[in-house]
Amino acid sequence: MSDSWPRRRLLAILRGASEPLDAQELARVTGQHVTTVRFHLDVLTRESLVRQFQQPPRGRGRPRIGYTAVQRSVGYQDLAQVLADQLGSDPRRRSDAAVSAGRVWGAKLDAIEEGIENLDDAKDVTVTVMSELGFAPERDPGNESDQQVMIRLTACPLRELARTHSEVVCGVHLGLMREVLDRNGGRDVVNVRLHPFVEPELCVARLEALGSSLVPDAAMPAAEPRIAAPAGSRVGPQLRGNDPKSAAADPQLRNADTHVAQQPTQ
Repeated sequence: MSDSWPRRRLLAILRGASEPLDAQELARVTGQHVTTVRFHLDVLTRESLVRQFQQPPRGRGRPRIGYTAVQRSVGYQDLAQVLADQLGSDPRRRSDAAVSAGRVWGAKLDAIEEGIENLDDAKDVTVTVMSELGFAPERDPGNESDQQVMIRLTACPLRELARTHSEVVCGVHLGLMREVLDRNGGRDVVNVRLHPFVEPELCVARLEALGSSLVPDAAMPAAEPRIAAPAGSRVGPQLRGNDPKSAAADPQLRNADTHVAQQPTQ
């Protein structure tokens, strides 16, 4: 098609049309003979650049065949790779940049206008926002306490991208949650951390109450609740607050913002 100006013109017309056009309409627009137009449309159809639709006849006769341009889908996997590459070679730097981008995104969302005064308020705000964004969040009462809340994210819209670019995708989502909580008054009330792929189809957001009563990661009891993955599955970091390697192994598990209370160095 690249060496055919008539087909390029037909394709441009179809891409700008608000509805399918038939060969006769295209012939009138281009000034070409209708037989020539049909020939070019057949070539474009074989190349999967246009699609045919059967349209109601005008008066008596056979149904008309309409044509519309095929809308090419964006190669999101390739786009994510390009973005990740542009953010540098260091995973931590990419994660920090992604968190910052997520904060910008969170600042553009409509305000929830629900003040956060405690951990329960933060949980409600987080569940509301992530529900609206398609993450299908679920509370995990079995792992809740006065100091932390677990929210299961069961339907990440960008899950396939996150499998290969977690420091970018998950970093954006983490920054989004942090910004939304901060905007609603949670900056000095709660910290949020994101644990990607604790199971193949599950990520977990952990909300932690800030203040003197918060038990540092290094001192958390061995019996701290964790979500176990199915045997033999390939998963990301587990929810082990008492494991020094769990926070250091993944950038999403540590605070990237100076105003968020930092956990003790492991």
